[in-house]
Amino acid sequence: MEVFRKLDGLAEEIQRSQPPVDLWRKFVYCTSLTGPVLGSVDHMQPQDFEKVVSPVSVAHFSQYKLIRLLLKKLEDLNFHICKPEGLNDEPFRGGELLMGHECVKINATGQSVNVTASHLKEGKYTERNISCNILVGTDGAGSTTRKLAGIELRGEKDLQKLVSVHFLSRDLGQYLLNERPGMLFFIFNTEAIGVLVAHDLMQGEFVLQMPFYPPQQSLDDFSPETCKHLILKLVGQELSDIDVIDIKPWVMHAEVAEKFVSCDNQIILAGDAAHRFPPAGGFGMNTGIQDAHNLAWKIAALVKGIAPSSILHTYETERRPIAIFNTALSVQNFRAAMAVPATLGLDPTIANSVHQTITDGVGSILPSGLQRAILDGIFTIGRAQLSEFLLNEKNLLGSSRLAKLRRLFEEGKSLQLQFPAEDLGFRYLEGALIPDSDSVGAQEPPTGRRRDYIPSSDPGSRLPHMNVRKLSNSSSEVCASFCN
Repeated sequence: MEVFRKLDGLAEEIQRSQPPVDLWRKFVYCTSLTGPVLGSVDHMQPQDFEKVVSPVSVAHFSQYKLIRLLLKKLEDLNFHICKPEGLNDEPFRGGELLMGHECVKINATGQSVNVTASHLKEGKYTERNISCNILVGTDGAGSTTRKLAGIELRGEKDLQKLVSVHFLSRDLGQYLLNERPGMLFFIFNTEAIGVLVAHDLMQGEFVLQMPFYPPQQSLDDFSPETCKHLILKLVGQELSDIDVIDIKPWVMHAEVAEKFVSCDNQIILAGDAAHRFPPAGGFGMNTGIQDAHNLAWKIAALVKGIAPSSILHTYETERRPIAIFNTALSVQNFRAAMAVPATLGLDPTIANSVHQTITDGVGSILPSGLQRAILDGIFTIGRAQLSEFLLNEKNLLGSSRLAKLRRLFEEGKSLQLQFPAEDLGFRYLEGALIPDSDSVGAQEPPTGRRRDYIPSSDPGSRLPHMNVRKLSNSSSEVCASFCN
């Protein structure tokens, strides 16, 4: 948000457009959206509204809405947004944004980068050639640019497979708005398990994430009708207005590219193309935005002739350690999120081990239908631990689990929303800066629990923020950043 604050009022526009904070400040844990609440965590404290450490607050804003605002800003800067159906065969000109294009071939000559981009026009794929001095790959977690440049990823693959269901329901939004507003709903019952992301309760816009276990399960098992049925099981009552917009499988990874800059500074990776994290904590988008901000001023300095091409090396020097740090923190956050089902007797690591045994171990010799039946049977037995008969205060085991769950929430050991020490307190130890002779040689290991962000003026740190009141006009207040 601090980066967006510099983009002609974009931060203010996001703040105005996002849902009111009281609608998304909580994470709710329940057996169904209309059933018993196992616990809830309020992630906004009074000091979070005082803007002491930053002139802006954390925001809850969908990526597709953010992209619309960014495109509008580009149009205001006289960029021409070109959609595939309106394109002709004229050469690419500066100040254009070509929508719907995919990079399919790269040839870095040392003098320039020749890119072949493909787009769908009138039902056929058409290619166009573009020549540039620098190619920045921001084409997502499955980045073609990264693959064509031969850059490998390092880290943990396949932490979890999931199916994402984007749907609309104003009835559900209105119910949650009135009864239990929140951002994330972790739902555990005997028939289904899922995490519901409430993007906008007032508009009734949601994304449901559910565990996915291929090859025993396939995407065909998640048809729109099946997804509606699962949504109703998680809601706990009938809804007549569910509109399933999209259903997509995806895989959670925790990986960072082995390098961010390649081919003598000609090919550069940023955002998800350079690092892919578990979504816990929102570090994917935040880290990617910081990448772009770091890289943009350096390319601008190079183009204006006030910096040598070697300045682009400092992008990797500065940003890659932060990406590695945030990857580790995102994995910690993911495991913190898994602590809740584990406390309820549903340890996800056991479920994944069972799935792996059936897929790659002794179960692999069995027919696929039998593999599916065994997997479904084991998961049904596991979910039985969530029955009302077991999970209540009168049951000895259920009472013990509920008590452990309360302690988990009270001690802040479940998934958190805000990470000011990590979002604002990271530090570049080398790069485009003059290092302090007393600089520590490594980043502090991530904890994910440090709300006690302490501003620093050490080289490589974000400049501290404070409000200053003009003595000549006591009613006037301005924002300023200082360093000692």
